[in-house]
Amino acid sequence: MPRILIVEDEDIIRSAVRKLLLHAGYEVEDVGSVEEAEQNHDPDQFDLIISDLRLPGAAGTELINRAPNTPVLIMTSYASLRSAVDSMKMGAVEYIAKPFDHDEMLAAVESILARTAPTPNGNQGTPTATENSDPASIMYGQCEPMQRVFTLIRKVAPTETTVLVQGESGTGKELVARALHLLSPRATKPLISVNCAAIPESLIESELFGHEKGAFTGAVSARTGLIEAADGGSLFLDEIGELPAEAQARLLRVLQEGEIRKVGSTQSQKVNVRMIAATHRNLKAMTRTGEFREDLYYRLNVMQIRIPPLRDRQSDILGLARRFLVTQGSKVGRPNLNLSPEAMRALERHRWPGNVRELENAIERASILSDGDIITPSLLDLDSEGGDEYIPESLVAGNNEQLQAREPDSANDLSLEDYFQHFVLENQDRMSETELAQKLGISRKSLWERRQRLGIPRKKTSGN
Repeated sequence: MPRILIVEDEDIIRSAVRKLLLHAGYEVEDVGSVEEAEQNHDPDQFDLIISDLRLPGAAGTELINRAPNTPVLIMTSYASLRSAVDSMKMGAVEYIAKPFDHDEMLAAVESILARTAPTPNGNQGTPTATENSDPASIMYGQCEPMQRVFTLIRKVAPTETTVLVQGESGTGKELVARALHLLSPRATKPLISVNCAAIPESLIESELFGHEKGAFTGAVSARTGLIEAADGGSLFLDEIGELPAEAQARLLRVLQEGEIRKVGSTQSQKVNVRMIAATHRNLKAMTRTGEFREDLYYRLNVMQIRIPPLRDRQSDILGLARRFLVTQGSKVGRPNLNLSPEAMRALERHRWPGNVRELENAIERASILSDGDIITPSLLDLDSEGGDEYIPESLVAGNNEQLQAREPDSANDLSLEDYFQHFVLENQDRMSETELAQKLGISRKSLWERRQRLGIPRKKTSGN
């Protein structure tokens, strides 16, 4: 049984990852710092270390040097992608951006352990496509449309072909990219995932291509771009339709010439990257309006994989719901959670505009709010409209001083989501869910949806 060491200073996140890995059958130990890891354990005796990037005392990347024979998976917030790239250069085998979903974490762990497992002769194995995870073990789909997707992934993954993944939000486009990577000859190299819509337009070129020192105001040192960090591996560009025009032109050169040029540099350098792009938008229509380059579209659209929306996967809905129930049941300590017949019918009748992500949110919310083992339609709350979520000014003002004391170097960069996260983490031990929601000015349902999105599971207490 593989042994995994978790190094994370946030108790609630450490506990959630621990439970997830224990449920998946791994042997797990957890500590709050690099120093504690060395005091209580021999880090080099584990099969994998999962560490937060920012820790009290030594940074998580220190474990790369202190446990040279153990692969290290770095966890980092999306705002710290540059630091994640640096950690890859230092020797981290992979990074995962917070908040991550459970399937993403388990797939990353499985991939790392598979490619570092010793072969019968005692050497580190180099996985082939057949040794890696099958797409059906990463994504769920019994219906005919999903079986066609799996067949296409199996055929395309071993090639070097550029792939365009199309599907509505919440259908699992990143899981398709992970399956394509894990089934490819590049599985031992990094898979770098970038959400093009999450990076400000003014920074996107610097993030993707890197920059030289002095290239623009604030560029106090040279930076490696995400494309260079993916050299030898795969680059997944989610929401590629949001790329600005200049970045589109630069990306076209990568696809045509296999070259990048850092912002502020006159020199180009070769890169060997397998490109996987994804979008929920109609790129072909965008080429007619000039929003997207036609030549880039045809370079990306060599092979297209379309993920069906959940409303077209009627036979998969209950199977997905049961899988989520198993996961949520283990998290809330009720392994016998089940759907009532009425709840099953409600799930099958719903249109699922948010697709699989919406279904997972509904199951998590119902699992938390249920007082027993039976999930009823009222707990699923499928007909309610959202839009009541906001963060009051009092929350921002009331916690700004506290946040500055905790992270003085980054308080000015905190988003509203960061304020929400810190408020919940610092008050949930003394407040009930109802009190937290009232203080935040949102409903209990909205509170749980934000928890899920930000990866903040509720700490179980007798008062909630």
